[in-house]
Amino acid sequence: MTTDSVVIIPTYNERENVAKMIEMVFSLPKAYDILIVDDGSPDGTAVIVKEKQTLYPDRLHLIERKGKLGLGTAYIAGFKWSVAHGYDYIFEMDCDFSHPVDKLMDLYKACAEGNADVAIGSRYVVGGDVKDWPKSRVWMSYYASAYVRFVTLMNVRDTTAGFVCYRREVLEAIDLDAVHFKGYAFQIEMKYTAHCLGFKLKEIPITFVNRVLGTSKMNTSIFGEAFTGVIKLRYWHLFKGFPKRKR
Repeated sequence: MTTDSVVIIPTYNERENVAKMIEMVFSLPKAYDILIVDDGSPDGTAVIVKEKQTLYPDRLHLIERKGKLGLGTAYIAGFKWSVAHGYDYIFEMDCDFSHPVDKLMDLYKACAEGNADVAIGSRYVVGGDVKDWPKSRVWMSYYASAYVRFVTLMNVRDTTAGFVCYRREVLEAIDLDAVHFKGYAFQIEMKYTAHCLGFKLKEIPITFVNRVLGTSKMNTSIFGEAFTGVIKLRYWHLFKGFPKRKR
């Protein structure tokens, strides 16, 4: 291990983005390792990653999975791998450049130098923004987060954000095998679980930019899971003792 930080990037058909993303992360002033979790991309994404591994054998890692198994399970596989390999700061980030790569530094500082246990790259705090999305999608995302806040009473404005830094202690405390959701609701569940376990969540403003290359993985079923999942999470917390800290 060459650094205390690893960036987990799930991929499915990201051949147009993955090489540039790897180079951009490795060009940052602070050292970050990268773990690509590829869900059997038929476009050869994993082949490109393997080519890059010849240049960065100690810093670029790859988990290949057989088929499209869901965003949540990809991150859980990445979390388990990262904890097992001793990283102190474990990041989530998309491969499509919707998340500003340079803001990895701000998320790191919030956890490593500040008092945050979970740092969230947020579109909906002061200084945050969304670019190149249709207004309808911006409002849908914004009100989805408002709905989550209303139901869960969790003071996070961008509850569905997928640009996050976790301190290792947070992921060690969460029973990753007990995480319920695989899609959009996965991001909500992880934040809510950390919140319920008493960890400090902090939002860092970012500008989210719609992808230029490749195809979005969003669909209506993902939003449906999130809508009903939030009610389930709150019910489980109030009446079922959710979540339990992992021993």
